[in-house]
Amino acid sequence: MLPVERKQRIVEFVKQRQVASVSELAQAFQVTIRRDLAEAELEGLLKRTHGGVILDQGANVEPSFSERASDQLEQKRRIGKYAASLINDGDHIILDSGTTTIHIAQQLVHRKNLTIVTNDMNVAAELRDCRDITVVVTGGTLYHSSFMLNGLYTDHVLGTIHVQKAFIGTPAIHPQYGLTHPEEKLVPTKIGMIRAAQEVIVVADDTKIGKRSLHQVAPIQAIHTFITGTEASELHVEAFREAGVRVHCV
Repeated sequence: MLPVERKQRIVEFVKQRQVASVSELAQAFQVTIRRDLAEAELEGLLKRTHGGVILDQGANVEPSFSERASDQLEQKRRIGKYAASLINDGDHIILDSGTTTIHIAQQLVHRKNLTIVTNDMNVAAELRDCRDITVVVTGGTLYHSSFMLNGLYTDHVLGTIHVQKAFIGTPAIHPQYGLTHPEEKLVPTKIGMIRAAQEVIVVADDTKIGKRSLHQVAPIQAIHTFITGTEASELHVEAFREAGVRVHCV
């Protein structure tokens, strides 16, 4: 059986059962199928879990802020620490709203001569005592569940600034489809951040990789650097690098 045909049959097998273990699939197809599963996940057909696979439901609904804040916490701390190391004294940067970018802010509290633009009240609060950092809060409509600012005023401010680096969070990043998001109202702000920056750096844990959602934020060509955890699969990492993205697994 050709690998392409086998992969199609694996997907059909999982569709019939909704979930399947790696051992079940290996027994059913009498082969070592880990590469087939990795390729199917890369194509958005399946999602691997611990010891098995399920149908990929994409990123159609973003979990609540409290759920996201506690999920993959150690990985997000590593990502935040590494991202902060890419920021030079004197830089003007954007920190997007999110549960990963807040870890970047926490790593910057002892830095000097930075200008940080953010639409996240949590990020601004982390930096409130930093006398040597200029914090620009975009304004906008407050999202009470996450302390994010968004909307017309946010987008207007972002249209008037230029920065060296923008650190962007995302619920879905794919080496072919780029950044996507399930919430239509949040897309213009992320687009504005990307347009305002000379370098676009995406920060996202490995659970966001390979996902697609309804609305495109940016094609993969708009991303210069991607920082994720060492948990990311090598197949995914290589796909991003082939697309021209610098990838740092930390």
